[in-house]
Amino acid sequence: MDEKTGYLVLSTGDVLEGKWLGEVKATEGELVFNTAMTGYQEVMTDPSYAGQIVTMTYPLIGNYGFNEKDKESFKPSLSGLIISHPCHTPEHYQSSFTLTDMVDKYNIPTLYGIDTRALTRIIREHGEVYGKLSSRKDDVPENAMVDPDIVHKVSVSKITPITSKVNFAYQSINKPHVVVFDYGYKHSITHTLVELGCDVTVVPYNTKPDKIHSLAPDGIVLSNGPGDPQYLDYLAQDIRELTETYPTLGICLGHQLVALAYGAKTKRLPYGHRGSNHPVKELKSGKVWVTSQNHGYVVDTDSVETKDWEVSHINVNDRSVEGLVHRSLPVMTVQFHPEAHPGPIDTFSVFQEFVDKIPDKGEKQHA
Repeated sequence: MDEKTGYLVLSTGDVLEGKWLGEVKATEGELVFNTAMTGYQEVMTDPSYAGQIVTMTYPLIGNYGFNEKDKESFKPSLSGLIISHPCHTPEHYQSSFTLTDMVDKYNIPTLYGIDTRALTRIIREHGEVYGKLSSRKDDVPENAMVDPDIVHKVSVSKITPITSKVNFAYQSINKPHVVVFDYGYKHSITHTLVELGCDVTVVPYNTKPDKIHSLAPDGIVLSNGPGDPQYLDYLAQDIRELTETYPTLGICLGHQLVALAYGAKTKRLPYGHRGSNHPVKELKSGKVWVTSQNHGYVVDTDSVETKDWEVSHINVNDRSVEGLVHRSLPVMTVQFHPEAHPGPIDTFSVFQEFVDKIPDKGEKQHA
């Protein structure tokens, strides 16, 4: 293999040397790290990483290959990938292509041979770090902010129906219809809803309530997505109207947007939660769940209006808000990813609980 030297130059002034995997392509983005030991395909195809250069802290990436089943979007949106060691000879019965194939097919700027432990320490120390993948060690990153238009770039542009062929196990009459707002949704969210017997319609992130009413949904899911939730605060009134009308589940960015719609505030974490083993405590039962997470912002605990909202889950490590439940409306939100791709299935019950809140077709439809 013809190894070409590349550099990761950071806004901190640090420069790390590595080798290009695939074509040489300069790119810029926010530096983040993911601590998952598996699930690199799901990470690489998660739209929530749009605008970010993702560092995988696990040293060997690509060892079980890639397939067509575990993609979380039609194409990757991340700005770049940083790894320690690539595996060129994967071993798995479902593997159909390699890490290099993936990088080449989607033209993902990638450096390997980087000291990912040193890079992770830099991110942990400085928090908000931006960088550039370049062939020049004297290059400098020009971008040092989160793209305020990033959700628009990853959301679908038209309404897309997905019909379930599964018999609905939780209700006695007809399959519920769930509208998923796409802020950068993972396909495993819609797959899970379909597996539970729901008919799903995916809509653009800025679809107006009148259009949603015309679709006659039985429930609403506000998806995950990239960026700073405060850039979408202009959607607050629409989200408030929809959550006051339909049973609602907010996931990750969707969770934060629901909180903003009801007057809470969000804030940036020092360096985010990204991985598949983050402990979260369900306050009602006292049970601790192992969760999959990918977010750089959280709901400010002190800003939650406890008269209307109950904090349902907290992060065991830093006590940040991981879930909210409305005290009178059928609205629930979680900061983690209950679809758990990648990750453990501890939190699958979140989807079941949401579907249980949806009334039978013959009953009153709206809250």
